[in-house]
Amino acid sequence: MAQDSGTHPARGRAGLGDPRRLDALGDAGLTAAPDAGMERFARLVSRLIDVPVALVSLVEADRQVFPGQIGLGEPWASSRETPLTHSLCQHVVTSGSPLVLPDIREDERTWSSLAIGGMGVVAYAGMPLTDTVGNVLGSLCAIDTIPRDWTRQELANLEDLAAACSAELRLRISSRHALEARSAAEVAQAEALDASGQARLALERSELQLRAAEVLADAQGVVDLRRRVGELITGDLKPVYVGVSLIEGQGVVRRLVDPDIDYGTQSAPGQYGFRDSWPTVRAVRENRLVTVHGEAQLRAQYGDQALEVWRSLGFESLVCVPLAGMRQVLGALAIAWGSHHDLEVGERAVLSAIAGYTAQAVERAVFVDERITVAHQLQRAMLTELPSVPGLDMAAAYLPAAVGEMVGGDWYDAYPLPDPELWGLPHATADPEDHEPPYEPGRAVPMALTVGDITGHDMDAATVMGQVRSMLRQATCDHPGQGPAHAMTALENSCRTLGLPASGTAVHAHIAPAAAGWELTWTNAGHPSPLLAHADGRVEALEEHDVLVHPALPVLPRHDHRRVLRPGSTLLLYTDGLIEHRGRSYDVSTERVAEMLSAGTGRPLPDLLREIAADVAGESAGDDVAMLAVRVPALPGPGSPAAAPLPPPGA
Repeated sequence: MAQDSGTHPARGRAGLGDPRRLDALGDAGLTAAPDAGMERFARLVSRLIDVPVALVSLVEADRQVFPGQIGLGEPWASSRETPLTHSLCQHVVTSGSPLVLPDIREDERTWSSLAIGGMGVVAYAGMPLTDTVGNVLGSLCAIDTIPRDWTRQELANLEDLAAACSAELRLRISSRHALEARSAAEVAQAEALDASGQARLALERSELQLRAAEVLADAQGVVDLRRRVGELITGDLKPVYVGVSLIEGQGVVRRLVDPDIDYGTQSAPGQYGFRDSWPTVRAVRENRLVTVHGEAQLRAQYGDQALEVWRSLGFESLVCVPLAGMRQVLGALAIAWGSHHDLEVGERAVLSAIAGYTAQAVERAVFVDERITVAHQLQRAMLTELPSVPGLDMAAAYLPAAVGEMVGGDWYDAYPLPDPELWGLPHATADPEDHEPPYEPGRAVPMALTVGDITGHDMDAATVMGQVRSMLRQATCDHPGQGPAHAMTALENSCRTLGLPASGTAVHAHIAPAAAGWELTWTNAGHPSPLLAHADGRVEALEEHDVLVHPALPVLPRHDHRRVLRPGSTLLLYTDGLIEHRGRSYDVSTERVAEMLSAGTGRPLPDLLREIAADVAGESAGDDVAMLAVRVPALPGPGSPAAAPLPPPGA
């Protein structure tokens, strides 16, 4: 019997041959050939769910293709396609719902599938991959060769990855539509070049449409879209006002505020009811172009409240064009002039075209916002829950960039190392003459600490970060007794062997209990220098570092460095998003962090990290910020010595 996946079913279509579904598959541009992005999703499924086979399967009318796959045997691994006789994913497409089977040989829908003998499939879990309107294009599936009871966590992970994979497919489809719109505008431009007089005017309008297609296609979020629409129309049609209003919630039309231009619209309502008497709302409600000329027409059709706003803004003519989306009207575009302005046929066509591109951009912007939300959720899911370690206080913070699209590869990590005896490190002990240590002797364990930043600000960076984080953990745990530099080198070698294009920076450290406090060993791969606040308030930058990680660089020797963290010391690791600000140097920002770290030696670490982030990064951080702080609690008494470099070996 199939397990309950806990997911909401996708909205399926009529069948495998539905023209709308097949058109969307074609627009995605994926076939029976490997695709780097889809291959990455297959690898993530295999690793997160621990299955031998994982597929990104797109189901066509008469076959299924695998642009992303891992673990398939031959001949399927080479051909990357099978007939539908071998397809379990077709059931996901036709039902529009997840298909989760512990053993496909025991389900009446699948017991006779040729995938059992031909491909060795026994256990199957597939989640729908959908476009923006609900067409199910295929399935992201995990496959095992033995019966398997899928856990809720495995299915939740698979569902999250399917949402991210669907977002990638939707972005590709939207990009294809933008290219087609641009191509159509370019054809219109080429035809207009052969005419004169009226044709020259048509050319100018075609150029405006082309710019609209180009400018609006790259909009990131509705705020950026509002800015671009205003710049586009103000520059060519010379109006005194350009407004964009969108339907929001049930029966509400909200006016978007231009972040750069003050039109003096404080007297105008920020939102309207769907039945209110305003020209913009009428254009939305009736899905047609609405024009108003002069105060008399406005008062007669829309009343005194609209007239008061009209006079305050100095309008004489207004046109409102509905923004028609694929399924419904999304809002309206409003353009006003300070003198009488009659729209002639060509201008009406231009405004209708711009409204069409704006509607497409609105749908794309909403999709981008949803995609970024999925990326942030994926990124946050990979962040570590800090362990409780006797003798140490730890706290971490992660702040996404203020700019929505700036999702990336910042991370922090903290986890126990293998048994201390495997590392040749002593258990924590205390000299009878010393104050009693703040941890229980024999229970403090060595820890691995990492803060890193994978290059890029997109879904690829977030997924590569997840792989690098896991690989560095594996390298650390598989080489007991070796230092952080050894693990970083093993990570770089693995990335080269697997062809993973990982580039970025990181500080990777081991911290172990020692007689005088805790022994810190670290290696720095081109990352901002950690800051160490001593018990006396002095702050030291641990500046020793090697080159960053990059596939174009040779694997150069990396070096370990050591300090003893004495009681009262606080160590801060952070990514460059904390100190990177336009108009302010790294040094100035780093000095401010050091000041707050010095003054905050007695502050609880979570509070201190929040204060540093608010003061230094602020609300307009242009990049993600990850911070990890470790403190050795001070011993009772008048004070303790500051941290100091370890003596050289043999001294």
